[in-house]
Amino acid sequence: MTYTLLISTDELAEHLNDPDWIVVDCRFVLAAPERGEQNYLHSHIPGAIYAHLERDLSSPVIPGVTGRHPWLGAEQTVEALERLGIGSHMQVVAYDDAGGALAATRLWGMLRWLGHEAVAILDGGWQKWVNEDRDIAMGLETRPAQSIVPRLRPELIADIVEVDRMRLDPACRVFDARTLERYHGQNETIDPIAGHIPGAYSAPYLENLTEDLTLRSPEELRAHYKALLGEIPAERVAFYCGSGVTSIHNVLAVMIAGLGEARVYAGSWSEWIADRKRPVAT
Repeated sequence: MTYTLLISTDELAEHLNDPDWIVVDCRFVLAAPERGEQNYLHSHIPGAIYAHLERDLSSPVIPGVTGRHPWLGAEQTVEALERLGIGSHMQVVAYDDAGGALAATRLWGMLRWLGHEAVAILDGGWQKWVNEDRDIAMGLETRPAQSIVPRLRPELIADIVEVDRMRLDPACRVFDARTLERYHGQNETIDPIAGHIPGAYSAPYLENLTEDLTLRSPEELRAHYKALLGEIPAERVAFYCGSGVTSIHNVLAVMIAGLGEARVYAGSWSEWIADRKRPVAT
């Protein structure tokens, strides 16, 4: 069986020793970029390797041009994931401690963009694994480098030109996945300019999750996103956040809801405001 969206802790536990499976710890703290790796070294799911959001899953920032976590090019993405030990034949399971949003779904989205569908998010993540008193490991773990044959799906990524068009097109929708406060331009503590892309609607990724950081049921997510999208099909929808990480959680939720596969604006708010001439709404 191939897992493409979510996987339970029970299902993962059955495959921890499967050589064709790879578990990736993606824990990351925006305010302390090395803390996620430190937490991994202290304790993690046995056999899991670590992927650092900034070193492994993003390209270098170009001040005044890119956002905070720029999307890697196709060749660079393949090289980075092969180096981690991910191969085309593998089932990938990604987890973090934020319900999948920092930064497990970033890895999920990158692999789907490469055409690798056998990638799933551990539902409930690290907290659920620990709360169930399952085995943990310590220290650094690695896997041998592998080979990925990409089948690129460029339609899954919207660039800044497309988003600028989509926000003005009544046949499309652009959604902001950050908190409602940041969407309104209140309590902005990460980016230098507060507000949102004019024409964008609010759809906080936190609304995808229950209190225990598992995903809401497909039925709940379908009702939630049908109300947001109306009759707009998913392929004409783009999600963004601060830097193109948590917004992919909404893409996952829309798929779980059975509504299709939306796009992500990878540069997101931090790229939009890199040029002070672009409009801002509050």
